[in-house]
Amino acid sequence: MRTGRAGVYNGVRRIQAAVARTLEAEVCGETTAELDAGGGAVHRRLDPREESRETAEFTCRESVIRSSGPPVLLSRSVLCGSSSSLSESRNINRPVTARKMSEVNVAKKKEKCENCTKQCNKKQSDEGANAQQEGEEVNGQVSEGPQVLLSACLSCDGCLSEEESLKISQQSLEEVERVLENNKKCDVSKHKVLVASVCPQSLPFFAVKFGVDISDSALKLCGFLKSLGVQYVFDTTLAAGFSILESQKEFIQRYRRRHHDSHALPMFTSSCPGWIRYSERVLGSLVTPHICTARSPQQIMGCLVKDYFSKQQKLSPDQLYHVVVAPCFDKKLEAVREEFCNSLLDSRDVDCVLTSGEIYHLMEQKKVSVEDLDSVPLDPVLGEAGEAALVRHEGRGSEGFLEHVFKHAAKELFGLEVHEITYKTLRNRDFQEVTLERDGETLLQFAAIYGFRNIQTLVHRMRKGRVPYQLVEVLSCPGGCLSGRGQAESEAGGRVDKALVQQMEDSYSSLPVRLPEVNPALQTLYQDWLQGHDSPQASMLLHTQYRNQGQVHAQPPHMQW
Repeated sequence: MRTGRAGVYNGVRRIQAAVARTLEAEVCGETTAELDAGGGAVHRRLDPREESRETAEFTCRESVIRSSGPPVLLSRSVLCGSSSSLSESRNINRPVTARKMSEVNVAKKKEKCENCTKQCNKKQSDEGANAQQEGEEVNGQVSEGPQVLLSACLSCDGCLSEEESLKISQQSLEEVERVLENNKKCDVSKHKVLVASVCPQSLPFFAVKFGVDISDSALKLCGFLKSLGVQYVFDTTLAAGFSILESQKEFIQRYRRRHHDSHALPMFTSSCPGWIRYSERVLGSLVTPHICTARSPQQIMGCLVKDYFSKQQKLSPDQLYHVVVAPCFDKKLEAVREEFCNSLLDSRDVDCVLTSGEIYHLMEQKKVSVEDLDSVPLDPVLGEAGEAALVRHEGRGSEGFLEHVFKHAAKELFGLEVHEITYKTLRNRDFQEVTLERDGETLLQFAAIYGFRNIQTLVHRMRKGRVPYQLVEVLSCPGGCLSGRGQAESEAGGRVDKALVQQMEDSYSSLPVRLPEVNPALQTLYQDWLQGHDSPQASMLLHTQYRNQGQVHAQPPHMQW
């Protein structure tokens, strides 16, 4: 049976409009059984049917927009927190296997707005014009329009260029193993020095899986990575300290110019790559000027490794292969951003991101037990002898940007010492606010907003000019970084394992808190590496710019939130 693609692109704008109306209805809590989609309808039941042993096309009765025409099976996004491999190639009109599409089920429907950076614009390429010239025939009948799985459409990877897709395909265990194998075969002068940086939010996952406390899990994980051939294993808490300090400084600057700069406030945090990509690709100039320019902990760690550490080791950046272990799939996309790549040396600040789940899966593949692992201390970035004590920053399961900036701003702007922060829950646990008051006057009002349903509420308020907050900590994963889909999914897949997340939260909270302001290693690096707090070097290596990418991938107005 030959299936062309004519009609697929003809109806995409009409379908996108229906998608936007449908999702908005869900966000507003509407329970309409079905919505007219210009000749089709959105129904409330999903009925997957296997067409053959090898591939399956789905008759979609939940979240499906029907037109008379063949199905357009849009692949699951590399942007969404799924357990599927990110190294697989994705094409719009490729049949989706039953194994993958079965994950898009009724239980997952309620989370589709929260598990991905969705609403990305479809690529407008020459393929669209070519497709219009082809005939469309399914089951012997000529069709006029497409049928789209809504939850798949919302997480499609249409905004990914071929170059991005290729780079993301290299973010895999296979690529790391290839580098390790090359080290065994090639001349010593061509060896890559492997460096791994572990996010602190990944350690609780291993603590729970190993059945040990979080400090012991770091030792065991380090032992495993070094048994593979990794020479150095760092903790990214130091890099997060840089990001927090730079965010604090930028907030003070923005607050003081708020009266003559309409884009100064509110300031949105920039540590979450899912939120950043959604802002750049969909929200554009409404949001991007408000995003803090401080780099995320991951990318500052990349600079530390490829700039500072490489010089200490008398190596060029391309002689290092830097792997980051993170709880989130979206970190893979962040690593391949153009501004984090040295084109002259063909070297990225972070060469590969592996999720906690991928590392644990590798341990299972190699049949490695916790008892078999040596306990090896993490390496200190500054190279001092001795074991570096694990610490965390304030905040529940994330890096605590809101709490650190809030306390710093209260002291810097109003001379008030804040020791304990009280959160007020608004819509749900993932939409909370913090207020600083004096004599009945509200001085500061911050918010923590996690998950795309809550982000949608924030964006609606932005459009209406009704955001009362000076700072918003935004994370795309409900529950924060500990709930990243690279480690928090249940073994069955598709849903967050709430029991696992609770155990990880308990484990993470057991770490002692240390303010970045009192970390002597940070002050040493500011002087020895960056030549001062406000130097051009600090600005170049600790900050970046976020831009409206709608100019490249034009976003139809009706697709905006």
